[in-house]
Amino acid sequence: KQWYQRRVVITAGIQEPVIFDIKSRPRSVPVSTGSKDLQTVNLTLRILFHPDPALLPSIYTNIGVDYDERILPSIVDEVLKSVVAKYDASELITQRDAVSNNVADSLTARAETFGIFLDDISITHLAFGHDFTRAVESKQVAQQEAERSRYYVEKAEFEKEAAILSAQGDAEAAKMLSVAFDKVGDSLIELRKMEAAEEIAANLSVSRNIVYLPKDKNMLLNLPA
Repeated sequence: KQWYQRRVVITAGIQEPVIFDIKSRPRSVPVSTGSKDLQTVNLTLRILFHPDPALLPSIYTNIGVDYDERILPSIVDEVLKSVVAKYDASELITQRDAVSNNVADSLTARAETFGIFLDDISITHLAFGHDFTRAVESKQVAQQEAERSRYYVEKAEFEKEAAILSAQGDAEAAKMLSVAFDKVGDSLIELRKMEAAEEIAANLSVSRNIVYLPKDKNMLLNLPA
């Protein structure tokens, strides 16, 4: 019989019933193994599992009530070592979805041979040995330095090109002025002088400290005593 997701197995010769919990339960299994390029890899696999209700008598007879303790750690270790050994350490990072799918397919098939259904499988932890971690960090630092150096080189090239364009523009402007002077002769210079004189006169006309004297030098001699 089944009550509240539990199944009772009554075996011949046993007077008391054996109760199995057939609802999905979680379990985390840590495994330490090696990658294809011989890097140490530490993983933790979390699974949701439940027994096949139709196979409970066989599970009880051949494995026992603690079937999850006896079976799951060993098959998880077996499958993870087999799958991880196919990938380099870097591929375990860049192809993590493919690794997870490979693990899920292999582990699901393996567990079903023992009458165990896996409802969910996920890699919750993935870490490498200290040597590989330091190598990755050093590579990241080197890449950052390379990017910084490339930025400074590109900046220097840009500033150089800007200076060249500015110098070319100044030379072109000087050339155009020279051509203009050649065409108009001294007229442009005289015009600029006149404009400057007008500006000076305008400024002096509004100044209170300026006294205008007639051009005649004998004016002061003709003043009454």
